[in-house]
Amino acid sequence: MRATAFHGTRDVRIEQVPDATLQAPTDALVRVTHACICGSDLWPYRGELLIYGENGRMGHEFMGVVEAVGAEVRTLKPGDRVIAPFAFSDGVCEFCSAGLHTSCVQGGYWGAANDGGQGEAVRAPLADGTLVKLPEEVDLSDTRLATAIATLTDVCGTGHHAAVSSGIGPGGTAVVVGDGAVGLCGVLAASRLGADRIIIMGRHDTRLDVARRFGATDEVRERGAEGIARVRELTGGGAAHVLECVGTPQATETAIAVCRPRGTVGHVGVPAEPIGLMDVYNRNITLRGGVAPVRAYIPELLQDVLAGRIDPSPVLDMTVTLDQVPEGYAAMDERRAIKTLVTVS
Repeated sequence: MRATAFHGTRDVRIEQVPDATLQAPTDALVRVTHACICGSDLWPYRGELLIYGENGRMGHEFMGVVEAVGAEVRTLKPGDRVIAPFAFSDGVCEFCSAGLHTSCVQGGYWGAANDGGQGEAVRAPLADGTLVKLPEEVDLSDTRLATAIATLTDVCGTGHHAAVSSGIGPGGTAVVVGDGAVGLCGVLAASRLGADRIIIMGRHDTRLDVARRFGATDEVRERGAEGIARVRELTGGGAAHVLECVGTPQATETAIAVCRPRGTVGHVGVPAEPIGLMDVYNRNITLRGGVAPVRAYIPELLQDVLAGRIDPSPVLDMTVTLDQVPEGYAAMDERRAIKTLVTVS
């Protein structure tokens, strides 16, 4: 079968790899129909976070059709269409039961040592706890709907986690740091949760257009000290709810700086480097968040997508075939695309 393999900085290739197969009785074999390239995939692509060895399998966002199941799988059967969150989990351990599936005692992540999602098929461990079955009436020939559902594998839930972690609710003011796919989904989530005012910090016209469609009321294009000063001016000293959706030191320090004393920063950006916490200490700021337990959020977000209450599809503004995945990476790296959808079969 064909899959995306990592070969070094800005070098990903579509190669023939051994077919995905069932290995444990709790496995399912999924034929991939749609996958995504994640902003976090760009860290190893750019050589900034070395998590893959030579020929490491890429991709952790996918959905598809169940082809086969192990003898102990109880909730799925061949032919079921499923969404896969970016981490697999058993669904029953103490952490899964508390909604923290990314800390599952048996869980793990796609790619690296496991099958990657950017390929023709994936072995899904712990299938009953991991995969979410789509209702049979869902029509994936509807391109917009299929694209919206594909965001639930990661970015829609990750933006939601940032919003929930920040504590934003009805009538509140939120500041979203970052105009990538996660930041834009954070705007959508803050709006869904009832925020009255949403300030997006970003610089790219097409992304800010999407942010406004998602509910942003203000935009701050300045960066660094100028951007911080502008947000503080707009909010009278800072916002009580801040969503950090990038992970770089500058983004994290900005998020802390625009947060009101005793406010909360919901941080979901993958940390690239260490940051200082003296400002957090001095102003009694709370940091909440981390890796998003997307599996816990999929049911409620899927319900809203299917009902037409939210439409996160605009964050996937480029579509490629599996053979075109290297171009999808290059487009995101060069900021010619917000996020890339891969149609596989």
